[in-house]
Amino acid sequence: MASYDVIIIGSGPGGYVAAIRCAQLGLKTACVEGRETLGGTCLNVGCIPSKALLHASHMLHEAEHNFAAMGLKGKSPSVDWKQMQAYKQDTIDGNTKGIEFLFKKNKIDWIKGWASIPEAGKVKVGEDIHEAKNIIIASGSEPASLKGVEVDEETVVSSTGALKLDKIPKKMVVIGAGVIGLEMGSIYGRLGAEVTVIEYLDAITPGMDSEVQKTFQRILKKQGLKFVMGAAVQSCEVKNGKATVKYTLRKKETEAEIEADTVLLATGRRPYTGGLGLDKIGVELSERGQIKTGDDWQTNVKGIYAIGDAIDGPMLAHKAEDEGMACAEVLAGNHGHVNYGLIPGVIYTHPEVANVGATEDALKEEGRDYKVGKFSFMGNGRAKANFAADGFVKILADKETDRILGCHIIGPSAGDLIHEVCVAMEFGAAAQDLAMTCHAHPTYSEAVREAALACGDGAIHA
Repeated sequence: MASYDVIIIGSGPGGYVAAIRCAQLGLKTACVEGRETLGGTCLNVGCIPSKALLHASHMLHEAEHNFAAMGLKGKSPSVDWKQMQAYKQDTIDGNTKGIEFLFKKNKIDWIKGWASIPEAGKVKVGEDIHEAKNIIIASGSEPASLKGVEVDEETVVSSTGALKLDKIPKKMVVIGAGVIGLEMGSIYGRLGAEVTVIEYLDAITPGMDSEVQKTFQRILKKQGLKFVMGAAVQSCEVKNGKATVKYTLRKKETEAEIEADTVLLATGRRPYTGGLGLDKIGVELSERGQIKTGDDWQTNVKGIYAIGDAIDGPMLAHKAEDEGMACAEVLAGNHGHVNYGLIPGVIYTHPEVANVGATEDALKEEGRDYKVGKFSFMGNGRAKANFAADGFVKILADKETDRILGCHIIGPSAGDLIHEVCVAMEFGAAAQDLAMTCHAHPTYSEAVREAALACGDGAIHA
């Protein structure tokens, strides 16, 4: 029987980061993982492979639409789907092997297999029992289901199956206009599929700033994606390798159907805690199946902690990583902190979409006195040169104090640009602080400065 200071269950972004930080802090650490490779959903069947396909398909789009205008003449590349899949796999392998190297470097034991917790302080893997002073559950999440739609990972697929289709479909239906649905829809749309997105609500990307939602949907439509909004999917029938999706338009109360070669069910994710035996040891769960934790990420059972997608909050890899580091600090007797108000969100389509802090809709609802600084990428020299002038930067600031309350970006490299605003907000900066900071020219980041200037006397290039 092996004994540890901490055993982490799950090696996704939350789990492996927690393991490395625990080891760095001098704790004897082990991590249990049932997959053949480390990295969890994110590295194996989520963030990393999807970004590889997004990048490859965007390069194709550039070749087809912008190369000729830049004087790059010649036949547009054809798609070798098998090679693109191999490139995706190479990307996955490089990342997962990197985590394995970091485990060895930090002397973390990888216990291979699926874990259960028979009692506090013990983790069972196979027939072996391992003892630990503390246990961190970082078991992640799995695709959510939808009544009437059965996933077979061939014709009707989850995000996992969508990453490894045998061939590019001629017609694809995406159920759900959230991050996963729009990213995967963009990939296959660029690769030649006719993509229709069916969404229950009246706006895409629920919870996002409404101005960004409208602009984003308009750009995606221009790129060829079709949308059916306010539609409740009733069923999905598969016959002879084709799927028929039946739905009801909620406002009109009329029924309709659409046929597709592939249907992607992208209606969100749910915590994955099955098989851990949490009910037997009395760990409290919420109505949504999330593990309840206190401010120190400890459950109601002493010595058992939980982080990431398995608990409340946005299901984002970087949120799990922050919690992993903070929880490790707590176990080492230090102070762990996560600022949940400043967790950025990013959608890796083209253009990218990123946000942090409050939306304008939320500030209006609160009755907050605020001001808006906005700048279009049409006024950014670098964006225009790169055929990437769609979108804008919007900064929301307190009307009296000028303190930044939120930022919303749709445009080139939005996922990178958002972070100077994250840092500024973490330090309680005013919009004027950003406006007075020199930004290199020509860069996309100048658009952020211009939006900050627009919170004051006005942008220069607008």
